Amino acid sequence: MQKQLSDDLIRGIVADVLGNLNSDTATPSSTAASCGCRTTASASRGNLGVFSDADSAAAAAREAFESLRKHGMEGRKKVVDIVKRICTAKDEEWGKLEFAETKIGRLEHKIAKLQGIQNLPGVEWLQPYGMTGDHGITMEEQTPFGVVGAITPVTHSIPTLACNIINIVAAGNTVVFNAHPGGANCAADAVRVFNTEIERELGIPNIVTIIDPPTLDSFNELCASEDVNLLVITGGPGVVKAAMASGKRAICAGPGNPPVVVDETARLDKAARDIIFGAAFDNNLLCIGEKQIFVLDKVYDSFLDEFRRAGAVQLTSSELAAVTAEAFDTSAGAGGCSAPVLNRDLVGADASRLAGIAGKSVPAGTELLFAETDADHVFVEEEQMMPLVPVVRVGCIEEAVRLAKESEHGYKHSSMIHTLNVEHMTLMAKALDSTLFVKNGSCLAGLGSGGEGYASFSIATTTGEGITTPTTFTRKRRCVMVDNLNLF
Repeated sequence: MQKQLSDDLIRGIVADVLGNLNSDTATPSSTAASCGCRTTASASRGNLGVFSDADSAAAAAREAFESLRKHGMEGRKKVVDIVKRICTAKDEEWGKLEFAETKIGRLEHKIAKLQGIQNLPGVEWLQPYGMTGDHGITMEEQTPFGVVGAITPVTHSIPTLACNIINIVAAGNTVVFNAHPGGANCAADAVRVFNTEIERELGIPNIVTIIDPPTLDSFNELCASEDVNLLVITGGPGVVKAAMASGKRAICAGPGNPPVVVDETARLDKAARDIIFGAAFDNNLLCIGEKQIFVLDKVYDSFLDEFRRAGAVQLTSSELAAVTAEAFDTSAGAGGCSAPVLNRDLVGADASRLAGIAGKSVPAGTELLFAETDADHVFVEEEQMMPLVPVVRVGCIEEAVRLAKESEHGYKHSSMIHTLNVEHMTLMAKALDSTLFVKNGSCLAGLGSGGEGYASFSIATTTGEGITTPTTFTRKRRCVMVDNLNLF
């Protein structure tokens, strides 16, 4: 039996698992009542993959795993194809559903994230490795763990769920979700739709299960369940710490605070457009999004000119102070801790709303605000997830990289640089050692949008697996046949 989480760890994950939600972010039950997302019957035990407790959800997923393994690679591929097809067909419907429930980000980007699910790798990613020689044949291949327990965030509720299903089932596993309460309704609705079609085509119920409603207790029970073989966590430091102390192997996509450096060789107009594209996407909810900018003095004023020309709107120091006062509680001991406490009511808010707090009128369609700050400003130090980025003037590339590293806090998540100087790229790459490092592009290029590659909304920075793929959720098995095969 897995050990129960300690009281200290439980206290540490309350803010992450229960969302630290403010009054205008509805609880699952209140949201259901207001938007009609589900009925009383939908909360019954085992309704198309939706269960009221972790043990039942995990047991059902375990039974589904035993059935799935009989269908081989072809069965897994069918599930992957179903998830991709449904996400594409329901991109607008589900984007609106998630936006209505979570009330954060931008609707068009909720839809875009669902459209991008189509490009994720599937079973084709699993390639065996074979060896032959004088003593026989050896084959190494990826095999499933069994049942994966998954924690998903409010920032990308359905997209993260869909990405996880594709990666996990392509690897041969089944999955049980404990969603963030702020996006639990839309996640449960998606699970019902996926299961309906999966059971229709494969005859297997509960390949995907979810706990409804998700609670702190259900998280703890999921971590302790004997039916769960592996955990994947997409969330903040508290929930990551708790999962890693559960006694199970955990794949952890932890926090980030990605910096971007602009040097004197950069194409400033392109750098400005790229930063706006990345930092403004879904109102800066992406964990990879540009959160603070360090610009060399030689091009500082010119960069700000290009930033304004590209559509970013500058706040004065007094306007920034007004937003900061609303965005963070910096009083000693706020929220029971010494660090500034983020006002989650402003997470993912539109730039126009932030400007309104500053007492500033901005043009319609403004995507991003910025302000000049020192390197120790709270907007530099904290991952704020708002479309307002601080810009810091620095004297040299060494100072820029040092401050970028300090602001990233050793999360090793994501970082960006705009430069034509390869030595500057190398200096920053070595110093930050981030999981994603993008040169001369927006943060989204790191997930294949504007750059080569593939995407996933679970980026395992804490435990080192990187952008998750089907291989992430497999065990390596070696099969050996001994014989004298020297034919020459």
